[in-house]
Amino acid sequence: MAQPRLKMRLGDLLVQEQSITDDQLQLALQQQRQTGRKLGATLIELGFISEVQLLTFLARQLEVPFFDLNTLTIDAKAVQLLPEVQARRYRALVVNLSGDVATVAMSDPADLSALDAVADLLAPKQMSLAVAREGQLLDYFDRLYRRTKEIENFAVQLHEEYQDTDFELGSATLDAGGGENEATVAKLLRSLFEDAVQVGASDIHIEPDEKVLRIRQRIDGVLHENVLSEVRIAPALVLRLKLVAGLDISEKRLPQDGRFAMKVRGRDVDVRLSTMPVQYGESVVMRLLNQSGGLLSLDETGMPPVLLKRFRNLLHRPHGMILVTGPTGSGKTTTLYGALSEINLPSNKIITVEDPVEYRLPRISQVQVNTKIGLTFSNVLRTTLRQDPDILLVGEMRDSETVEIGLRGALTGHLVLTTLHTNDAITSALRLIDMGAPGYLVASALRAVVAQRLVRRLCEHCHEPAEPDAIQASWLQSRCHEVPGSHQYRKGRGCQSCNFTGYRGRIGVYELLEMDQPMMDALRRDDAEGFARAARQHEHYQPLALMALDYAREGLTSLDEVLKLAEDVG
Repeated sequence: MAQPRLKMRLGDLLVQEQSITDDQLQLALQQQRQTGRKLGATLIELGFISEVQLLTFLARQLEVPFFDLNTLTIDAKAVQLLPEVQARRYRALVVNLSGDVATVAMSDPADLSALDAVADLLAPKQMSLAVAREGQLLDYFDRLYRRTKEIENFAVQLHEEYQDTDFELGSATLDAGGGENEATVAKLLRSLFEDAVQVGASDIHIEPDEKVLRIRQRIDGVLHENVLSEVRIAPALVLRLKLVAGLDISEKRLPQDGRFAMKVRGRDVDVRLSTMPVQYGESVVMRLLNQSGGLLSLDETGMPPVLLKRFRNLLHRPHGMILVTGPTGSGKTTTLYGALSEINLPSNKIITVEDPVEYRLPRISQVQVNTKIGLTFSNVLRTTLRQDPDILLVGEMRDSETVEIGLRGALTGHLVLTTLHTNDAITSALRLIDMGAPGYLVASALRAVVAQRLVRRLCEHCHEPAEPDAIQASWLQSRCHEVPGSHQYRKGRGCQSCNFTGYRGRIGVYELLEMDQPMMDALRRDDAEGFARAARQHEHYQPLALMALDYAREGLTSLDEVLKLAEDVG
């Protein structure tokens, strides 16, 4: 099938159609000669025309369709007709195959050399051209060119290399000469990390079972599973990871923790690794921290402006303790580092005590806890108080000794930022007392508690109106006194863009509890019920579930996510 061709040069066509002026074209051509970029990209960069306007114009001139990829059902098998390297090079995606005709979406249909190259790669199949936005194409390359098949192939290859051996599989990876087995293990792990980074996974779980090896990735807080039948390769993977992380490869009876850094798809990734002996070997969980993206500022955390203003005021107080609480993976570290970035001034001496140090910050003295040599939170904290700090960050209040030292530090002229693993803001203050801190000390030192969670954000391309079901309607009436039909809620139908989950990305939900006199009096009396009652009566206090409900009413999340949060926090 002959491919469409423009009968005139792009610039002249745009001027003729009055999409741009001749002066704008000459300016763009002048800049193009300096930068070497394509004319269309130059026109968009200069703001003379938008990407959608340009692509719509090209589609009309070439008499081909303009696709919004988010509305299409893309054939995953057809995508593989074009290798990933060439797809990215030519910005071309095969979206459908009908008979011998492959429909290909391209971001620059005026690039004749790219058109011919793609047509040659697809031969003998014929090519039907369509136009799509470059940003969408890049996004779908990451989603559709998964490493799943590659991982499976390496697993089969590694299993075959070991199938005639009786010794433990992992031992071969110790070959310092980089033998064939070791190379296959490295390739498999590299593919595993590339796939995880490509889909935005926060964690990788490697779990040996009796007859299968499960590899799971946590994406937007939910685990997605890939099952491999080659369970015998698990020791080789674990051993290789232990070597990279500098762990004791001979110790398989006790849990171990480590970390290592690597570059994946052009990004610097810090990997925190934890091993644990389980029934059929060792389980490995790896947390992936993208160091290339930099730290988020407080404005970028998603905290609502009203809460953000109150939180900033607390950060600029000279002393007192601020607790940030929530389960693992709720974004506590992101909030704390965002806070530190804001108050990291030449006039402030800041010391952090962490396990582990997740991000390196300039001008801040960061201490890595090491319990093996007695460098515990409490021991380090005593020393830091003699280092003349203005601000202290304690990674976690883990025991009564650390709690008491932290509280006393907050009373002696230091601003102390720290975390707890509790369900909500109210129980956090009471938890300090449960850990052995006197009520009067908590009342005097604690200034505020920030509780936070992450809820899944509805996919912007497939969300649709949804009526609350019976359980949701009952909760809305009993807890929120909501009249049925008074608000419009939405849910995700599921589409190609969100991998048919109905959700894409997450959004932070926060509650901020500032201590006032009634709350402090209740703490001094060790009156838990009185404290909770006083907290709920505070004029600015809004529970996590109600803030999530506000997001649901705005169409950002679903009632399912709200009720999960409501059940979790009680």
